[in-house]
Amino acid sequence: MGRREDMVKRAHELMYSPENIRNMGIIAHIDHGKTTLSDNLISGAGLMSSELSGSARELDNYELEAQRGITIFAAAISMVYNHADKDMLINLIDTPGHVDFGGEVTRALRAIDGAIVVTCAVEGCMPQTETVIREALKERVRPVLFINKVDRLINELQLTPEALQQRLLKIIAQVNGYIEKYAAPEYKQKWKVSVQNGTVAFGSAFHNWAISAPFMTKTGISFKDIIDYCNNEKQKELAAKIPAYQVILDMAAQHLPNPVTAQAYRIPHIWHGDKESDIGKSMLNCDKDGKPALIVTKITTDPQAGEIALARLFSGKISRGTKLELLNSKSTGTVQQLAIYMSDQRIAIEDAVAGNIVAISGLRNATSGETASTETIETFESIKHYSEPVITKSIEAKSPKDLPKLIEALRQIAKQDPTVSVQINEETGEHLLSGQGELHLEIIEYMIRNDKKVDIETGPPIIVYRETVNAKSQEVEGKSANKHNKFYLTAEPLPDAIYKAITTGELPNGKPKNPKDLAEKLRALGMEKDEAKKVWDIKNNSMFLDSTKGIQQLHEVKELVLQGFEEAMSSGPLAQEKCDKILIRLHDAKLHEDAIHRGPAQTIPAVKNGILAAMLYANAILFEPKQMLIISVPQEYMGTVTTFVQGKRGQIQEIDQQEDAMTIISKVPIAEMFGSSAEIRSATQGRAMWNTEYLGYEQLPRDLQETIIQQIRSRKGLGTRKAPEDFLA
Repeated sequence: MGRREDMVKRAHELMYSPENIRNMGIIAHIDHGKTTLSDNLISGAGLMSSELSGSARELDNYELEAQRGITIFAAAISMVYNHADKDMLINLIDTPGHVDFGGEVTRALRAIDGAIVVTCAVEGCMPQTETVIREALKERVRPVLFINKVDRLINELQLTPEALQQRLLKIIAQVNGYIEKYAAPEYKQKWKVSVQNGTVAFGSAFHNWAISAPFMTKTGISFKDIIDYCNNEKQKELAAKIPAYQVILDMAAQHLPNPVTAQAYRIPHIWHGDKESDIGKSMLNCDKDGKPALIVTKITTDPQAGEIALARLFSGKISRGTKLELLNSKSTGTVQQLAIYMSDQRIAIEDAVAGNIVAISGLRNATSGETASTETIETFESIKHYSEPVITKSIEAKSPKDLPKLIEALRQIAKQDPTVSVQINEETGEHLLSGQGELHLEIIEYMIRNDKKVDIETGPPIIVYRETVNAKSQEVEGKSANKHNKFYLTAEPLPDAIYKAITTGELPNGKPKNPKDLAEKLRALGMEKDEAKKVWDIKNNSMFLDSTKGIQQLHEVKELVLQGFEEAMSSGPLAQEKCDKILIRLHDAKLHEDAIHRGPAQTIPAVKNGILAAMLYANAILFEPKQMLIISVPQEYMGTVTTFVQGKRGQIQEIDQQEDAMTIISKVPIAEMFGSSAEIRSATQGRAMWNTEYLGYEQLPRDLQETIIQQIRSRKGLGTRKAPEDFLA
């Protein structure tokens, strides 16, 4: 039996020993060394040559990843590692670092229990470092820290031992600052990383060495020795004495939780069903003998096997032939094949039990975030992505005969990546593709042309705006076409604290699954006790409140009323953009006593048009997406950079100086940043390094409101703007 076959056999055996499993990911800012570190770990497990470790980028399987030298898709691999004379099953997910692919990170975090945070010793913590730590802690994923590229501090920057130590301590303090800021109260101190307890390691993933406090004790190698090895160009010898894979995997095995430990505190956070039910207890205990319950975190397409779902199994056992209910898509699927990933290969296994990450074929209607079980259970909390699709392009098949292929390609891509939005412009018939940034859309276009073999044409990038209000409206009467049903509504801005709780995922969008729990959270955020009990729906970070009293038949039209609300929030009155941060109240209603006269055709438009009119009375305005722009340049270019930022309607937030380098942190509208890479390079003669981070939506300046509204209306063929009365006629 070969090495790989032996490992597959041992991995399958270890699946039944959850205390010996570690489900973990590698998360970091772009170019800080995640994939290079993954190479080390894979090499240490014997799945690739140690000579290739550090340069093979084994988990960058997609051709574009190799061409561009960046990770685009999260990639999973299972491997066996011996720690303290005990075999461990390591289920590892390597994630992207570029901000445009943050959705891949968020979805991967739902599947894992622990994360190795990688930071660059030279750059330190960067925007995406904070973002991925925040997202991990939101999912109750425990972090440990690896500070990479320490050899560069020694060989390139030639820091003294004291300066080297200060640099490393500063990075540790920054990471602990994020943990203090974003962790749940019970983990703010418990999960902080430290050199002393072995939750921090330093090293060079490229040169295959690392060190931690326990390894210093074990090997007798000191920081002074490491500096000497690096100065004398003996990093190969160093790697033989303190191999990176051993240091990192020992740290993970010792400090990251096993599935039994992790599910006890993760399940109450990501699943809001009855914890005392059989399925609730089974998931809390990671019980392989309970009913199956799993969540799909990624969908990929295999030319031979079709759609493959990567899933975390929280309870029970599944095998080939297991029939599963797909509870989000309200359909069923049968497990046709089960597998684990080893490098770029999918290796078939007979069955899988609670606590494991597996690949499943046969769940054709599953999407990312899908809950599956053999019976109807409460679905898992939806996976909340921290950024939204903010850039749109029109996309058309060059040949009309390719239109069905294009539609199928877009359907599959939207299924694989929920951060992609696809709409059809009903006026022009063109497809509108929205993504998280220019690079995100560029990759999708590449996939359509090269993977799906569809020749396409795309339009120029367009910014996605949001419609909101900044005042409280008068009470508006929305009338049905037959004049027999009337709804009295107001619109006003949603309070900041409640809006923030929705955008961060603390309060989920959708109709309340647990109204009592929602009411408690809303009261804690300042909403009056009676109002907090009357939330009917949250859509696009906006809320619908029932403020009526004792209206007969209202419950019979509730779903129609909410459909009207959701349609209004999906297409606002200014330019048919999505709405954001609005509180709609239903104050009163007069309904025809005969149900036939208050059907969908009467109720839905009455509510929708009433809301749109109320928004105009509440001074409807546009929000635009903003991003943080961080530019690092030599000191002499600081004036050039500040002029550039101000020319982009940017606001400088902070200027930080480290030695002769200046870091300018600013907030800029995404609309102003199209094609800015060449401008930044030209202005700084190629001396600038820059990064961005999505910041959400803020009000578009007053002097630009009318211009942008008219541009959008013209592009969509909407004609002249409507007044409130036009919606109430």
